Amino acid sequence: MDQDDDIPVPINNDLERTIADAFEVFDHAGNKIIDVREVGTIVRGLGCCPTEAEVQEIVMAVEDQRSPGSVHLSKFLPYVSQLITEHKYEPASPEELLEAFKTLDFEGKGFLTKDYISTLMTQDGEPFNQDELDEMLEIAIDPHTQTVPYEYYINQLMHEPLGEDNIFALARRVESEKPPPLPPPRRMSEYLRLPEGFFIN
Repeated sequence: MDQDDDIPVPINNDLERTIADAFEVFDHAGNKIIDVREVGTIVRGLGCCPTEAEVQEIVMAVEDQRSPGSVHLSKFLPYVSQLITEHKYEPASPEELLEAFKTLDFEGKGFLTKDYISTLMTQDGEPFNQDELDEMLEIAIDPHTQTVPYEYYINQLMHEPLGEDNIFALARRVESEKPPPLPPPRRMSEYLRLPEGFFIN
């Protein structure tokens, strides 16, 4: 048994428990270790929306340098917990998505053509591969008009988890329950300093 298997991984709150539970689904040997290729699946399964490049950044931060290709829970848990607490990779709201689509719809028609959306998704920003594009178009395209009526598409897309099923709502609650930080320790000289305008005869 690798000595890393014995590293204790304390679970301090509900957010960490949720992350650990998601991790354990892919911990097939039960030794608190997963294959590095599962990192993106776990992070996205938690409700985060990182790009592939951002997934690689996470992998670089959590991969076990002594055992390349593997990730231990002791490194994954605090790192991902911090990302979520900082609201990194939080999905766009329906309002933000609608605003983005309206920016692309120069003529205000309320839809985008299949060709136009396909070009955007495969050439701009971080491009979709063909499978990702096909999956998106299957939901987005109106079969009668062969266009993307984006308000309808956003409604189809947006299944926002309620309450603490939303990992970012859970993170907000956990943060709010933390005790306030202690005031910094005072130096002895601050205790001995005389108040302003006070003089000793």
